[in-house]
Amino acid sequence: MSNVYEVSDATFVEETKEGLVLVDFWAPWCGPCRMVAPVLDEISEELGDKVKIVKVNVDDNPDTSKEFGIMSIPTLLVKQNNEVKETIIGYRPKEELDEVIAKYL
Repeated sequence: MSNVYEVSDATFVEETKEGLVLVDFWAPWCGPCRMVAPVLDEISEELGDKVKIVKVNVDDNPDTSKEFGIMSIPTLLVKQNNEVKETIIGYRPKEELDEVIAKYL
């Protein structure tokens, strides 16, 4: 079962402050964003509670997008204990995302 959650400007800080979190900045009109969504679902199913995956719709949540300087989507942030560890811009295959996440497990 996938544990990918939508978060908003209002809930972002609370939802991403603890543990390992993969943040997906996306928009419904973005083709590469739609390509990465099933990959994130797979990662969520495989890793379960080891990583929390949250999605931020950039159109609906401009404050969070601005705070992190999001200029292109999809942009993925790897956060650990409220600190951004890595930024991944653009679509990446699952194997590449698995390697990045594995560094922080």
